Amino acid sequence: MKIVDKNNPAQEDVQFILGTLLRVGVILSMSVVLIGGFIYLFGYHDVNVNYSEFVPDAHYAALEPIIAGLKVMDGKAIIQLGTILLIFTPITRIVFSVFSFLIERDYLYVLIGLIVLSVILFSLSNKLVG
Repeated sequence: MKIVDKNNPAQEDVQFILGTLLRVGVILSMSVVLIGGFIYLFGYHDVNVNYSEFVPDAHYAALEPIIAGLKVMDGKAIIQLGTILLIFTPITRIVFSVFSFLIERDYLYVLIGLIVLSVILFSLSNKLVG
């Protein structure tokens, strides 16, 4: 078993990059959702909504309608893009961690990272829903 040196500059760089990746991902997704929210409010400000019953809008549940909505600057599509960015921020961190563990030749953590990544991607693939 390898002894991990906590004062290794390479490990500190990886931790700094991972922290920056998470911060940038959250700030970017928040900004996209905020811009989409403003566009949505300006585009749908005169629509009356009935809050007594919930009617789900599954139009933007797939990637193709989101891309089509982005082309016409639809606020709902932009908000959904920000949500997708927020979901994929930790997934990007896991992928980056797997590569950093590969560089360090720490194969146990590579295996653990790949298992975590496969579980997350399987759960996002709609195979669990039906």
